[in-house]
Amino acid sequence: MSEKIDRSWLLESATFSRPVIREIQRAATAGIYHIRGFGAKRALPTFDDLLFLGASMSRYPLEGYREKCDTSVTLGTRYAKKPITISTPITIAGMSFGALSAQAKEALGRGASEVGTSTTTGDGGMTAEERGHSRILVYQYLPSRYGMNPDDLRKADAIEVVVGQGAKPGGGGMLLGQKISKRVAAMRDLPEGIDQRSACRHPDWTGPDDLEIKIEELRELTDWQVPIYIKVGATRTFFDVQLAVKAGADVVVVDGMQGGTAATQEVFIEHVGIPTLPATRMAVEALQDIGVHREVQLIVSGGIRSGADVAKALALGADAVSIGTAALIAMGDNSPEHEAAYNELATSAGYYDDYQDGLDPVGISTQNPDLGARLDPEIAGRQVANYLRCLTLETQTLARACGKTNVHNLEPEDLVALTIEASAMAKVPLAGTDWIAGTGKF
Repeated sequence: MSEKIDRSWLLESATFSRPVIREIQRAATAGIYHIRGFGAKRALPTFDDLLFLGASMSRYPLEGYREKCDTSVTLGTRYAKKPITISTPITIAGMSFGALSAQAKEALGRGASEVGTSTTTGDGGMTAEERGHSRILVYQYLPSRYGMNPDDLRKADAIEVVVGQGAKPGGGGMLLGQKISKRVAAMRDLPEGIDQRSACRHPDWTGPDDLEIKIEELRELTDWQVPIYIKVGATRTFFDVQLAVKAGADVVVVDGMQGGTAATQEVFIEHVGIPTLPATRMAVEALQDIGVHREVQLIVSGGIRSGADVAKALALGADAVSIGTAALIAMGDNSPEHEAAYNELATSAGYYDDYQDGLDPVGISTQNPDLGARLDPEIAGRQVANYLRCLTLETQTLARACGKTNVHNLEPEDLVALTIEASAMAKVPLAGTDWIAGTGKF
């Protein structure tokens, strides 16, 4: 009988942990960086680090069954002739046909339309399925220009000029060859089956002054009818938001680093950008500083999961939020019922992040027709709608508890922070004190 080896004395390196060792060995074997989706996985400050001060004696709550709490919001009131009004402050973020299957795009349109909110095209153009099932559709105008044509722009209810994304601010998109199907290739004017890398910046402008000219062109193309959004990845958020306003945005979208349904280099996902929590506060301060808060609407995205996240973003001053990864999960991504199929891909439900491979057994992040056929757009759309309703009800519940007749009446005064870091990032008091970290005031 072999003697049992005593390993109790072994000490794992904090610098070279086992995951770090595995990544070094993987890189040494493959000779290329790691690509994946699912957003940042490291622990980051989130809205969980904030708490609401519900009503008690000094505040009067609303009765949920008898007193209304409005959730609607109008976007694009600054310049557009036809602003859009959505019934919930939760929208669907841009995720491309190519990254997602046609069935998934249709399901997102169905779900958003059922609850009266908007969905967004993503890179690569507009599909008939998505336009046909989306009551309000935002058309993304990206550096790649893949799939862009004036006719589709005119069919959209709003246009979102994408400058950056939360998972990869400063980096371009990536769609590997196995997902460049015949249809995707035709829409993007690319060779079938060849890796596609999108540009990291727009080809026809190099700064905010040029962007102002581009926005004027888009307005002329659409007869000034639809709102123009500008989307930035959260980095130098204060200045980026103000420059977006200067360029003529009706709506600014700020995407925190927890965002990222698209697959990209892991080094980007985990080490570039700032979390959604501080980005929200910085964006609001930027709008307030130039006197356009609420005149120019703010949408924040990146790791939004629950009605609590939505309500806290609104309390910090956002007008709406946008969800991406959570919407995919609502459709069935990483569901335990597909555990056996995930095991065949050497992963497990809850861990699957290889969106770039096109092998998604649920049929969401794939262009394989057999896999895509597994996703029923009607059922998946209903699940998305149910999730959106739940988020809206949770947001209303928290607003009522704070005595608000409109979810947009939530304010920083309704919040406290659990940690010094969250207090400094959100600029709300540390719970149980009047102290806001980082202000120098005690």
